[in-house]
Amino acid sequence: ICDIKVAADKKFTVEQHVFRQKHIHGIERKNLRTEKSKSQSLLTQPSRKCTFNYDLCQALLSANIPLNKLSNNCFRNFLEKYTSKSIPVESTLRKSYVAQCYEETMNIIKKYCENQKLWISIDESTDAEGRYIANVIIGTLEIGCPGKIFLLHTEALEKANHTSIAKLLDKALHLLWPQGIKYDNILLFLSDAASYMVKAGKGIKIMYSKMEHVTCLAHGLHRVAEEVRKCFPKCPARIQFFREKAPNISLPPQPVLTRWGTWLSAANYYCEHFETLKEIIFGLNREDATSIKIAQDLMDDCDLKSDLIYIYSNFGTLSDSITQLETFGLSLHQSIKIVQDVKNKIQQAENRVRQDIKKN
Repeated sequence: ICDIKVAADKKFTVEQHVFRQKHIHGIERKNLRTEKSKSQSLLTQPSRKCTFNYDLCQALLSANIPLNKLSNNCFRNFLEKYTSKSIPVESTLRKSYVAQCYEETMNIIKKYCENQKLWISIDESTDAEGRYIANVIIGTLEIGCPGKIFLLHTEALEKANHTSIAKLLDKALHLLWPQGIKYDNILLFLSDAASYMVKAGKGIKIMYSKMEHVTCLAHGLHRVAEEVRKCFPKCPARIQFFREKAPNISLPPQPVLTRWGTWLSAANYYCEHFETLKEIIFGLNREDATSIKIAQDLMDDCDLKSDLIYIYSNFGTLSDSITQLETFGLSLHQSIKIVQDVKNKIQQAENRVRQDIKKN
């Protein structure tokens, strides 16, 4: 036990050795060596990740819930109460599990798209910090049903131009096919109608010989709506005390520049409730606010009502058409029919507005 040899002829000799300090120190040294050996083996073995932490990270990411929500005490207490687990902090998930979730998700995408014919779409926008954020989305082209869609890559661009878009496309597809891009498997490139996107589409077709570049139909209709808006730059100011005066009518919609067709929805609203709005506006004291004066002056304009009726009758369906084109799983036949219906509606419109739209 203590690694010291003792004559075992007599029992007394063995018992005497057991109580000696030499034997006791020998046992202590052996135990110390054993503890060191165990600790070294633990250090050399890779740490095992917690399955619960991984599943939690995967669930939060899949549900688009920011990981920093784990710092909310109420949320943490809820999870601990009903899972009886120790809830990790955000940094633990970010350092140890996010990369694993990403790799496994990418493997799923790679496996599914390995030999599929694909379409690819790139869209660029500006975030709250003014950075150019581009997203690369791919989808499978399947017969008889809509294919699956995946977000392949997201990147902050230094500049938004045709060169950066071409590089982004190449980088994203290298993530999908690390052994080499399958150029013949990319059949469709979808983007908005921005000039640099159109230029990028022409450039990358040199490498992707089977690819067709198509600009977004919804974006095209949005541009038509913008041309109509330019012809009618004035609109009524916001009506104060609206809820008290017209409790059965919803508040006037607020057009948003980044949401396509919303100003047309607002014009439709004002056309449908024109008389009620006019009565409310003229019931206010024009000396109370400048906005009331402006609104009353606009309501006095004899062309306002006719302009709203004209927009409603000829272009009122544009916003609905944009919404329909944004619907997931819409077939090519249905998309073409929607655009053709819009075209026919515009052709039926009279006066200068139709001519301005045709020019653009």
